[in-house]
Amino acid sequence: MTQAARGMGAFDVAVIGAGVVGCAVARDLALRGARVVVLEKAPDILAGASKGNSAILHTGFDAPTGSLEHACVQAGYREYLAIRSSLNLPVLETGAVVVAWTEDEVARLDAIESTARANGVGDVVRVDRAALLAREPNLSPRALAGLLVPGEHVIDPWSAPLAYLLQAMSRDAAVLRGTELLGGRFEAGRWRLDTSAGPIEATAVVNCAGLHGDTVDERLTGRRHFDIRPRKGQFVVFDKAAARLLGTIVLPVPTERTKGIVLTPTVFGNLLVGPTADEQEDRERADVDTPTIEALLEKAADILPALAGMPVTATYAGLRPATERKEYRYRHEPELNLVTVGGIRSTGLTAALGLARHVGTAISGETHRTPPSDAPSLAVPVLAEHMARDWTRPGYGEIVCHCEMVTRREIEAALSGPLPAGDIGGLKRRTRAGMGRCQGFHCQARVAALTAGRLAVPMAAGRCDD
Repeated sequence: MTQAARGMGAFDVAVIGAGVVGCAVARDLALRGARVVVLEKAPDILAGASKGNSAILHTGFDAPTGSLEHACVQAGYREYLAIRSSLNLPVLETGAVVVAWTEDEVARLDAIESTARANGVGDVVRVDRAALLAREPNLSPRALAGLLVPGEHVIDPWSAPLAYLLQAMSRDAAVLRGTELLGGRFEAGRWRLDTSAGPIEATAVVNCAGLHGDTVDERLTGRRHFDIRPRKGQFVVFDKAAARLLGTIVLPVPTERTKGIVLTPTVFGNLLVGPTADEQEDRERADVDTPTIEALLEKAADILPALAGMPVTATYAGLRPATERKEYRYRHEPELNLVTVGGIRSTGLTAALGLARHVGTAISGETHRTPPSDAPSLAVPVLAEHMARDWTRPGYGEIVCHCEMVTRREIEAALSGPLPAGDIGGLKRRTRAGMGRCQGFHCQARVAALTAGRLAVPMAAGRCDD
């Protein structure tokens, strides 16, 4: 890897971090004609904050009006819908409803509706208890009222950024995984980056390092302009039998600190409840704990009583790169050809494409390239349960994971191509193998055999819950 990095020459832009924002930024810049390199210290992409989220495509109805977050969420929403067909990306059209459970929350719906309309989301509708129960009969009758947001939907949180990066690579972007940024110097209009794979040169740098954004900031500029305060969110994934109980995303009336606990369908045919919001010091591990999981189960059954006793497929936790302030920590330093995109929390999956366009517009003049005339189309594998999966087509070889109906053909495809899985977590996010009810108990040995010698981090050396 070191020799490969040294032989690549100079780049127009180096993107630090291959989470959803970094993948989207790389795509935007590559489509503008820039020669891009993406540096990711993990063995595979989406290994940090981007691997654990609620997978909602947000309209921006509740974003701070006039903020960068508001603008990027709505731009990202529009672009996702515009490119989804060309990249084979799913959308499960669910709509969402902000449910008020107390009279105080009912009174606060007025402000939420006002913000939505100020944000250009004019199709929101106030609904009473009868309308709520008519739409979702299994909802607890304790619900008093709600605000329906028809445009909120559910997407696949892993296939989208994979598609972004693959599209960037089709425009000759380079991706160096297992490559950590160690430092950098800006001299004579260029960056000299010290990495664990050797030195790399680039005209401009974009810091999309997520949970390590402040560390990368310091390594590039000598000081931290913000501090990452990791915020852990725990989730419960209910068995597929639960999917018939709910068709709409159920949102709480938010507080000053958090958007609260969400109950939502997933494109994988489950119901998801979470996340919690707890600050911690560790930026690498996000563990679940029994009391929190029990509280989430209780909360889910309180919202949807039929969930009481419903089997649980999985529990997991993710980390959000929160900072000491709520807003996105975006900074463009033209004198250094440096852009920092930090503090991107729960709306990052939707906002990524909007942020990428914002970054691309800011630094396109620094790359001095003429963009190609068209964006190449490509089709990422379909993992969504409401679409035709690979097992429905002949010639798939064998069913490797019976819980999630993952075929050998899908496993083989994920282990090949321009961006093969680097570890077992990356393989799971590309195929769903091992993510079902048995959590890999029955298919783990077969997956190990199929991946032997083909992962940068072999299964035996990795955590099977990644």
